[in-house]
Amino acid sequence: MFGALRLLSLSAAGLSLGLAACAGAPVQTLSDTRQTLSAAEAAGAPAKAPAPYSQAVEELRQAEDELKRHDYREAGRRAEIAHRDALQALHDSQPDGSLSFK
Repeated sequence: MFGALRLLSLSAAGLSLGLAACAGAPVQTLSDTRQTLSAAEAAGAPAKAPAPYSQAVEELRQAEDELKRHDYREAGRRAEIAHRDALQALHDSQPDGSLSFK
């Protein structure tokens, strides 16, 4: 009986930790998005690719607002959209429409 109760307790603790990890703040995605936006800005995206650039900026702002409200799922969703838009802005800012990784 004691062994089964202990196993159940350990399983519940493991599940709680797993759920907490899934619901964590999307810190890495937000950081990646900020870095990509910075690169896009340096490449001239505000002038060369204004639509995806401004969309990325707005989605990032909304992701940060959701983060402040502790809505990590929505913050992560918006951060992913912002990152995609920032990548598009960076791509569109390149002279030949491609990225160079030199």
